[in-house]
Amino acid sequence: MPRTSPSGMKIICIGRNYRDHAAELGNDAPEEPIIFLKPTTACLYPGQPIKLKPFLGDIHHEVELVVMVDSYAKDVPERMALGLVASFTLGLDLTARTLQNELKAKGLPWEKAKAFDGSAVLGEVELPMTASTDLQRLSIELKKNGALVQQGRTSDMLFTVAQQIAYVSRFITLEPGDLFFTGTPAGVGPIAEGDVLEGFLNGQRVLNVTVAKG
Repeated sequence: MPRTSPSGMKIICIGRNYRDHAAELGNDAPEEPIIFLKPTTACLYPGQPIKLKPFLGDIHHEVELVVMVDSYAKDVPERMALGLVASFTLGLDLTARTLQNELKAKGLPWEKAKAFDGSAVLGEVELPMTASTDLQRLSIELKKNGALVQQGRTSDMLFTVAQQIAYVSRFITLEPGDLFFTGTPAGVGPIAEGDVLEGFLNGQRVLNVTVAKG
């Protein structure tokens, strides 16, 4: 993943892309991808701690497969979508949960709860996309202070990575460096000062971040 924000980079997030996660928050599984965006200032790069801001309230971890595209593209056919993927890792879509619930109850957008500074945590290991890579056959795990808190398989996604890229490109032109946060499995929960979060893809640790006071 980029260590700085390249010009034009967008952070494209897909909500409720695992049935078990949608259920744990009391939501129905969507019939088409739910899209929301984060600004480049949301990126938290390897080596930087998560800084908790009291005014945001409780912050929840949501571990996700993150893929980066390396080409300009519009109206991409699903069969060609994976050809745009250059690399992948894990990320955390940090969410101010109480604030999000308040915004949802009022029918308001989620940006304050999803797009705040540092809310898009990126893994420290970037894995290259190769001809043999199957993004739909990956295991995802998140450990908090050594205890397993989230576990899932990308085969359980409601919408595959290829479907997400094709769908989003109908509405939004993709640019080199754009990131897709592809949805989180069940097990989301709060983080606190002093926590250590570790993310694993097929057993390989690719994300390691600590939580600090803001």
